[in-house]
Amino acid sequence: MTSALQARARELMARYGHLEGVDLLRPLIETEFNGQLALVSSFGTESAILLHQVAQIDKDLPVLFVNTRKLFGETLRYRRMLVEKLRLTGVRELSPTKEAEDEHDKDGILWRSDNTACCDFRKVRVLDAGLAPFGAWITGRKRYQATTRIELPLFEAAEGRIKINPLAGFTRADVEAYLDRHDLPRHPLEEDGYLSIGCMPCTDRVAAGEDIRAGRWRGQEKTECGIHLPLPPATNLVGAS
Repeated sequence: MTSALQARARELMARYGHLEGVDLLRPLIETEFNGQLALVSSFGTESAILLHQVAQIDKDLPVLFVNTRKLFGETLRYRRMLVEKLRLTGVRELSPTKEAEDEHDKDGILWRSDNTACCDFRKVRVLDAGLAPFGAWITGRKRYQATTRIELPLFEAAEGRIKINPLAGFTRADVEAYLDRHDLPRHPLEEDGYLSIGCMPCTDRVAAGEDIRAGRWRGQEKTECGIHLPLPPATNLVGAS
């Protein structure tokens, strides 16, 4: 299965690697993965770009949003603003069940003792369940965001699906230019120094000259929540959508 998916990723790269933006996404949405594709969006600082592009093609495309119940209120309001502005009708909110929270993180402070387990419980497992019906998904990752992403391909095979990274080659200047050109609203926390926004307890402001993701899990070796890493063995902290 893995070798077949890798071959599929290479085939897609050969066929569509010269395209970008709506020209790239349209054949993937309408032909290659018709009914099998979802956009995963955090509704963070740079999320409006892909949401805007998708809205020009199919406003009903499934958009998976993981609400860990630890997000900034500003992120939830920003989501509502973008959904209304772009008239998106396929947004699906995924969260761990209340019953699972009561059993595994009743006090809501698992992040203090084991933030990796918290990410796995509240985000990784929840998204994996939400992606179950799909054969491919779109991410907003970019090479410039972190050293762990500098070799990010446009298409990749991972965890039994094709992952598409349409903005892999974008620079920070490209992001700013796109948002300005299309008059897209910024995340309300961006002007306060939050350049990469995740859950409230584990997100900090970014100082001038720092890596854009330096505010995530500040002072720790952790640099990824886990949704873009190989899925670890199941634990008893499995969430549900």
